[in-house]
Amino acid sequence: MRVNFDASLPPERVTTVEYGEAEEFIRLCHAEAAVPGLRVDERLAQVKEEIAETGSYRHTYAELAHGARVAWRNSARCIGRLYWRGLRVRDRRDVRDAAGVAAECVTHLHEATRGGRIRPTLTVFAPDSPTAPGPRIHNDQLIRYAGYRLEDGSVLGDPQYVEFTDTVRELGWHAPERRGSFDVLPLLVEAEPGSRQLFGLPTDAVLEVPLTHPDHRWFAGLGLRWHAVPAISNMPLEIGGVRYCAAPFNGWYMATEIGARNLADVTRYNLLPVIAGLMGLSTDDDRTLWRDRALVELTLAVQHSFDHAGVTIADHHSESQRFLTHLEREERAGRSCPADWSWIVPPLSGAQTPVFHRYYDEPDPATRPAFLPAGHESDQK
Repeated sequence: MRVNFDASLPPERVTTVEYGEAEEFIRLCHAEAAVPGLRVDERLAQVKEEIAETGSYRHTYAELAHGARVAWRNSARCIGRLYWRGLRVRDRRDVRDAAGVAAECVTHLHEATRGGRIRPTLTVFAPDSPTAPGPRIHNDQLIRYAGYRLEDGSVLGDPQYVEFTDTVRELGWHAPERRGSFDVLPLLVEAEPGSRQLFGLPTDAVLEVPLTHPDHRWFAGLGLRWHAVPAISNMPLEIGGVRYCAAPFNGWYMATEIGARNLADVTRYNLLPVIAGLMGLSTDDDRTLWRDRALVELTLAVQHSFDHAGVTIADHHSESQRFLTHLEREERAGRSCPADWSWIVPPLSGAQTPVFHRYYDEPDPATRPAFLPAGHESDQK
């Protein structure tokens, strides 16, 4: 793929899709999925002609949907790939304007949340073309919490988003009059290069779960909560040489993601010293394992709270077993199942899960279809 958005350049310099990439995907799609319409050779001839004329081509819905699902199947860092065939794909490639993108992101959240019965969902917006880039969503997830740097150097809210919070405030976002630890950030959408617009998320699009503990009444007094839908929004989706830089997608949370990372990491909410203190644990010496004990209780509170609220959430023991089921299915299908061990093994009680006790095929960064790391939207190949 060559990325060059200067429409004044001669046609031979603005080609964005190489036919070989398109051919590889079209053949994969016809081999694996029920694709209505043309036979594979007829479809390839059509794609080849379209690329020759325009520099790119348009996926059919069946191709788009299967490509998105295979991209999830290829995601080496995801432990939840067993469900890849069930990904719901919303085709919004006709949407290019910022307001339209934001509105569809809100609809995505409504349709994915379903009152707590979370459904894996992906919304695809207009792709990059030979003459212009498609839209971008600068948030790393559709729902994130603000981080405010205080005068004493500490942070109120999520420290990971201090810089992003500063950016949206400079662009005109007004934080709540009474700032808190869980203020939902606005969407920052760039429909045209250099033109960024802010859109607040309506409260009814953001399902949040207040956190309590099954055994410790004091836990509720901490006023903690977390949002239900982890919708990643800044990873470009590449299918058959076509790059969709705005393609937010979600599964559901695993409790350790919230309890053992978001709320526990020193660079995030750093709540373990608080939890340990309320548990009456000595934090003077790490050899007391106070961190470990507090981490279990914090993660238990997340799991308990989501279950009590009727919101879908996975536990790391069950999800580890399901990942091995997925791996076995892939091997029976004659496919490799690359995995990043450091992401597949849960951040809590890793050795107590079956995914810890084996090695995996190394991920290949050239594998396609794929969700690309953030920042790859303007790469040249």
